[in-house]
Amino acid sequence: MLDEGPGGATGYVDGFLIPVAPDQKDAFFDLARRAAPVFLEHGATRVVEAWGDDLPNGKRTDFNRATKVTDGEKVVFAWIEWPSREVRDTGQAKVMGDPRMQDPGTVPFDGKRMIFGGFLPILDQ
Repeated sequence: MLDEGPGGATGYVDGFLIPVAPDQKDAFFDLARRAAPVFLEHGATRVVEAWGDDLPNGKRTDFNRATKVTDGEKVVFAWIEWPSREVRDTGQAKVMGDPRMQDPGTVPFDGKRMIFGGFLPILDQ
């Protein structure tokens, strides 16, 4: 698991489900380790990448079916915490324009099966 950043008040969360082949696990985490500091430099407060471990089959759908895993792939559950939607929108644009993100090399997953979206927290501790 990769967990970078101090965390803090979370006003917005980007969430991801990503199918990754077992033989691509190291390459995926290398990519995540290179990307996390870029997100943190551009306003994110925390970046978490977690390798699927206990993903039971559901009656209608589940993590595996949602991402259409094949051949032993695992689902990575990831999220990026931001102070607000505004910081996320500005930061995300900066991340996409950052030279370190321009050539990620071979992407170790099928991006067409990645699920992602932005979320507003509903509980504040």
